Amino acid sequence: MDRTLSLRIADFIFGLDETNIPAAIAEKTQTCLLYGYGMGLNGNDTPYAPVARAAAMSMYGAHPAGATMLGDARKTSIAGACLAGSALLHGRAQEDTCGAAHFGTLLIPLLTSLLETRRYPLARLIPAMVAGYEAGGLLEKAYAGQSTPAGFRASAIYGTVAAAAAVGKMLHLDRDRLAAALANAVSFSGGVLQSFSEGTDEWRYQLGVVAAVGWTAAELAAAGSVSASHAFEGKSGFARAFARAECDVEGLARHLGEDWAMLRVTFKAYPVCAFNQTPVIAALALRERLNGGAPAAVRVRMNPYETHYAGMDAAGPFNSISGTLMSIPFCVATTLLYGVPDRKRMATYDDASLNDLIGRTKLISDPSVPTLSCIIEADTAGGGTCVQDQRMTAADLAYDHATVSKIVRRVGNEQGVPQEAFDRLDGFLAALPDTPIDAVLDAFSVGRAAAR
Repeated sequence: MDRTLSLRIADFIFGLDETNIPAAIAEKTQTCLLYGYGMGLNGNDTPYAPVARAAAMSMYGAHPAGATMLGDARKTSIAGACLAGSALLHGRAQEDTCGAAHFGTLLIPLLTSLLETRRYPLARLIPAMVAGYEAGGLLEKAYAGQSTPAGFRASAIYGTVAAAAAVGKMLHLDRDRLAAALANAVSFSGGVLQSFSEGTDEWRYQLGVVAAVGWTAAELAAAGSVSASHAFEGKSGFARAFARAECDVEGLARHLGEDWAMLRVTFKAYPVCAFNQTPVIAALALRERLNGGAPAAVRVRMNPYETHYAGMDAAGPFNSISGTLMSIPFCVATTLLYGVPDRKRMATYDDASLNDLIGRTKLISDPSVPTLSCIIEADTAGGGTCVQDQRMTAADLAYDHATVSKIVRRVGNEQGVPQEAFDRLDGFLAALPDTPIDAVLDAFSVGRAAAR
């Protein structure tokens, strides 16, 4: 029998349940839930969720028995709640990251909506989350090095597969129907990076659309769709279309259940692009060594995979936070001058001192620097050079549950979110699976009431 990649992934997903997921993977999944919901609570003052909610209500209308839009008391369709919820979780640009993909931003609102509207047992949540991260993460690790430079956004093309896998697991599809869901997702995948280059906001809404498309892929499979068996490895399939690569079915399948994508998931301590986390950490250390003094010139060396990502080399002028959070020169310069970058600082576009330093900051593509690392060289007014060589890996940014709790609560304090909201999230996670999804909705109600 031809064991295609869709069948191999389906076999893995089908076999997942709460009894055989390793404890470390289950714990990391709960941490992803805490981080995603927590940053959603912290995103109430961002402008993107209101836009998405307005669009959702215009397209789908109110559904009294529908899904609650996180951060809003109104209910609409599952697709509308995905659009609104993903925009909320994406609002601060502080989302979990698996390689170059933000799976939590699309999976969490989607699965929350399904649990609320259909009252599936909460025991399905962790396996569904793991199914999504592992299916999407397997492909991201294999092909993002080729697909991202081609202009495809990893969160979109791998996220569609992740969403289909997660929903298929939530629906308890059999192996054949899971494979069909994955194949449908391949046919429906797409999404480019141009909005990052222009500093516009399409990417804020992209993942809510992706979540709904992945849900559609799974529901079509459940209804009996006839779907391509060689969706990933075929001559016009996923690998060749998006990555111009051959698909090593056996090699990829061996990673399932061995090289867990969930363990590669990182979290953002700062409201900037995932690729800018290390430059900010390095700049904070360098700022301390410079005693807060502004350098005469700055050189930032990073891996070409990161420097060539859309928007990373932007040097201004800036007019949107979507542009500044992507720009390596902006993030490094503002951190060197002012310390920890917050959203107010990231939305300051007319600071003469900052713009002057950005103009004296040179970004250098250096293949000898590993990804997630950077070297910042700062020339001082006295003629010397201060160097911060910041070597990091995903493990350094894969914060544990306690650290993630501190991060979301710290940001919550900055945003005026009551600690009670985070307490309710903690209570929900501690009681899984013996707790209703309403506990999450209650946490957002507390946060919403404080925001009014």
